[in-house]
Amino acid sequence: MRLAAIYDIHANLPALKAVLAEIRQARVDHIVVGGDVLPGPMPRETLECLLNLEIPTLFTYGNGEVAVLDHMKGKELSAVPEPFRPVIRWTAEQLDSDHQQALAAWHKIIRLEIPGLGRVLFCHATPRNENECFTRLTPEGKLLPIFQDLDVSLVVCGHTHMQFDRTVGKIRVLNAGSVGMPFGEPGADWLLLGPGIQFRHTLYDLAQAAEEVRNSGYPQAQEFAENNILKPPAEAKMLEVFSRVELK
Repeated sequence: MRLAAIYDIHANLPALKAVLAEIRQARVDHIVVGGDVLPGPMPRETLECLLNLEIPTLFTYGNGEVAVLDHMKGKELSAVPEPFRPVIRWTAEQLDSDHQQALAAWHKIIRLEIPGLGRVLFCHATPRNENECFTRLTPEGKLLPIFQDLDVSLVVCGHTHMQFDRTVGKIRVLNAGSVGMPFGEPGADWLLLGPGIQFRHTLYDLAQAAEEVRNSGYPQAQEFAENNILKPPAEAKMLEVFSRVELK
């Protein structure tokens, strides 16, 4: 079985389409979407693209989906930092009850057996929580309580938008990176699994994508186009940022 793991799309439809083109060329058997499809500039179009794929697809939810669903249910966004609340509200307003029902059916974790890799657990941030942050630099001692009792050989996560390959105890832990909002080189990051592991980086027309985002009506469209598509933050800068909030 060959499987593509795509995470943190953030409704960047042009990036998703470019990745899906490469996934089809790779003739994968399954796709795992690892959360934070939302929020972002093209939420309805991105969701419908994923929900109508011809390739069998499984979904885990991320903190983004949790926040959007909470708003659609009329709950307060007290857990969401104030600067991000407008994009959560706007994203929710673009969706209907069918989208809400689809999002509510997504999983917290997914476990699959992949030939050549063994038992693999897919989650958004950590197996216990969709909000926790850790990176390739996080001390192993902080991570052992989370990973040491898992009956798997491999964990695939996302959330922090930077690819990595590290070991926690006896478990190999991969970060798939971000399709729609990578930190580091512009483009779209994802994983191809089975029987080995390939970290993939897909190039696409960044200028055209940025223009589509600017025309989307998204509340932070200009910032998204400039800072998440054309000139993403450097990995070193984001590692420093996450070091201040990791596992807290």
